[in-house]
Amino acid sequence: MTTTPHAPPRAGRREWTALGVLMLPLLLVSMDVSVLYFAIPAISADLEPSAAQQLWILDVYGFVLAGLLMTMGSLGDRVGRRRLLLIGAAAFGTASLVAAYADSAGTLIAARALLGVGGATLMPSTMALVRTMFTDPGQRAKAIGLWSGVMTAGIALGSVLSGVLVEHFWWGSVFLVNLPAMVLLLVLGPLLLPESRSEHPGRFDWPSVPLSLAAVLPAIYGLKELAAEGWNVRYALSVSAGMLFATLFVHRQRTAASPLISPVLFRRPGFGPAMALNLVAAFGMMGSAYFTTQYLQSVLDKGPLEAALWSLLPSAPIGLAAPLSARLVQRGVPRAHVVGGGFAVAACGYVLLALTGTGSLWLLLTACAVLACGIVAVMALVVDLAMTAAPVEKAGAASSLMETGTEFGGALSMAFLGSIGTAVYRHRIPGSAPAPAHETLGGALAVAGRLPGRAGDALAAVAREAFTSGMHAAAVTGAVLLAGAAAAAVATLRRVRDHEPLAPEPREAAV
Repeated sequence: MTTTPHAPPRAGRREWTALGVLMLPLLLVSMDVSVLYFAIPAISADLEPSAAQQLWILDVYGFVLAGLLMTMGSLGDRVGRRRLLLIGAAAFGTASLVAAYADSAGTLIAARALLGVGGATLMPSTMALVRTMFTDPGQRAKAIGLWSGVMTAGIALGSVLSGVLVEHFWWGSVFLVNLPAMVLLLVLGPLLLPESRSEHPGRFDWPSVPLSLAAVLPAIYGLKELAAEGWNVRYALSVSAGMLFATLFVHRQRTAASPLISPVLFRRPGFGPAMALNLVAAFGMMGSAYFTTQYLQSVLDKGPLEAALWSLLPSAPIGLAAPLSARLVQRGVPRAHVVGGGFAVAACGYVLLALTGTGSLWLLLTACAVLACGIVAVMALVVDLAMTAAPVEKAGAASSLMETGTEFGGALSMAFLGSIGTAVYRHRIPGSAPAPAHETLGGALAVAGRLPGRAGDALAAVAREAFTSGMHAAAVTGAVLLAGAAAAAVATLRRVRDHEPLAPEPREAAV
C-alpha cells in the first residue's frame, strides 16, 4: 500500500488479488439465478416433481435471495462482513452439494432455499468489502465497475453453463461447479480479506426482519406471476400486500432506536437518486431479456443451447462499458452527464429492438449489446455513487438496498413491459385461432405443429409476427422510459459533486 499526504491509501496487489477472490462467489450467485433453465427437463424426468414443485425449484432461490438481502447486509455491518461472507460461502457450498445429490423434489427445493440464504449473505458482503478495501475514488470506481460487469455476465453465463453440463454430465453437475470456488474462498478469504464492522452498531432490530420479508416476497412473487400469467386479482393483491408491509417497514426504520436500514443513508448526498436510478437501470436490462430469450428460441427457432450461446455475444462488450464510464468521470466529465449518456445509449438499444423483424438475428444482438453497455455503464457509476455516499459502517446495508432495488426493478420490468407485449400479441392473433394460441407464442407454435400443412405454417407465421409486434411496443415504451431516465439523471445528479466532502464518519472496527 502506498500513500500520499493528501490522498486516501491506494490499494495494492493484495487488495486486487482479494477482489479476484470476491468475484468468484459473486459470479456463481448471479449464475444460480439462471443455471436451471436447461437442467429442469432432466430434473423433471429424474425427480418427477409436480407442476407446483417445479415452479418452486426454479423460483425459491430468487425469492429467498431477494427477501433476505437487507437482513444480511445489516447483519454483516454488525458481526463482520468477512465473517458473514465465509459463513455464507460454507452455506452455499453445503447447499450446492445437497442439491447436486437430491433424491426428491422436496430436498431440491430446500437446498435451493438454502442457496438463496447463502447468496443473500454473499452479495452485500462482497460489495461492502470492496467499499472497505478500495478507499481511493478512482480505484473504487474501477473495482465497482468490475463487480457490476461480473454480476451481469453471471446471469448470461448461467444458462449456457447449465446447457453444456447437462449435455455432457448429469443435472447435479450444475450445482457441483460451485464447490471449488467456495472452497477457494474459504481458504483464501481469511488470508486476503480484511475484517470490518461497525464499531457501535446498536442492537439488531429483529422485528424488522419479518417486516422486510413480508414487504419483499409478496411483491416480487406478484410481479413475476403477473409477467408470466397476465392480470390476475390474486397476484395484484400479493403486490398490494407487499406494498402495505413495505410502508410498515419504512415506518419501523424511521422510529426504531437501532433500525435495520438507517434513514441516515437517504440523507447522504446522492444516495437516494443513485438507488432510484439503479432500479430504473435494472428495469431496462431485465425488460429486454424477457423478450429476447423468447425471440431467439420461438421466433428464430433456435434450440435452447444454441439460443443461449448466441445470447452470450452481446455480453462481450460489457467488460469495456463500466471501465470506460469510470474513466470519463475521472477525466472530469460530470457524472450526471455520463449516467445520462448511459441511459441514452440504452434507449438507443431499445430503438434498435423496435426495428427488429422476424428474421433479424444480428440486429437483435446489436440491440442487446448497445442496451447492455448503456445499462452496465449506468449501474457501475450509480452503485459507486451510492457506496461512496454511504457511511463506511453502513456499507453492508447500503449494498443490500441497492441489490434489493435491482430485484424489484427486474420484476417490475417483466410485469410492466411483459404485459404490454402480451396485450399487443393477443390483439394481433386472429379471433378464429384456437384458444391456446391466444395465450402465448409457445402455445400458438404447439397448436401450429398439430395443424396440417399450410394451416399450421400460417398460424406459426402470424403468431411470430404478433409476438414481434408486442416486442416492438414494449421496446418503444422502454426507450421512452430510459430517455426520461437520462433527463432525470442529468437533473438530479448535477447537484451532487462527484467527490463531495461527506460528513465525518464514525470509526469502524477493523481487523
